[in-house]
Amino acid sequence: QVQLVESGGGSAQAGGSLRLSCAASRYTYSTYSMAWFRQAPGKEREGVAAISRSGKSTYYATSVRGRFTLSQDIAKNPLYLQMNSLKPEDTAMYYCAADPKSALVVRPDEFSYWGLGTQVTVSS
Repeated sequence: QVQLVESGGGSAQAGGSLRLSCAASRYTYSTYSMAWFRQAPGKEREGVAAISRSGKSTYYATSVRGRFTLSQDIAKNPLYLQMNSLKPEDTAMYYCAADPKSALVVRPDEFSYWGLGTQVTVSS
């Protein structure tokens, strides 16, 4: 099992940046596939970005490609989501997820472990 804790959310102006962090209770690099999801009120949870267990494959939703970047601190463990050029439509609760599957996974039902989320609000 692994516990996940997200941080770094908050408020930003359109065009601004935020960096989300996902701290895990155990070492996740090369052990778990990881991802960030988001859910806005009244909408389904959607995959934002994901990385395979090996770290060799990544996925970005079309809506964030070129603006958001995943990175992982191999020594210290956190998974980061750097969010640049933020838009009001990025407003949502952001969740970190992990699963021991080796393949790149991007659907919510493919992940076994979830954090409680961190709120991101972008104003125009």
